[in-house]
Amino acid sequence: MTEMKKPILDKLKNRAANLRNEIFALSLAVKDKRTPLLAKVLIALSVSYALSPIDLIPDFIPVFGYFDDLILLPAIIAFALKLIPKEVLEACRTRAQEIQVNKKLGWIAAVWIIIFWLIILILIVRKIIS
Repeated sequence: MTEMKKPILDKLKNRAANLRNEIFALSLAVKDKRTPLLAKVLIALSVSYALSPIDLIPDFIPVFGYFDDLILLPAIIAFALKLIPKEVLEACRTRAQEIQVNKKLGWIAAVWIIIFWLIILILIVRKIIS
């Protein structure tokens, strides 16, 4: 690997780690009673949309395909972050850094999402067949 690519890779790794921490902090903020309802709703919608295999704008559409993933989703999250009181967000960020995320929770969430979409698919297939 060239010397120029190494710092870029390190930056990407750092950003990924920071993003992981920020997402965990948002999940803690959703549970906090001091977080406004609108912020909770926006966070829940953005996380569920980000994890959903269905896109508002399909990715195969040239130029606009990644608009929702690269612009719309981060904008909604940024707006939700602005709605959360600073002291709540800082407390959540601190707790997120202190707590080690259990990888089992990620697998459990993935299984539930897969089950959900399988049920939807089965219902669609049954409707088409009958």
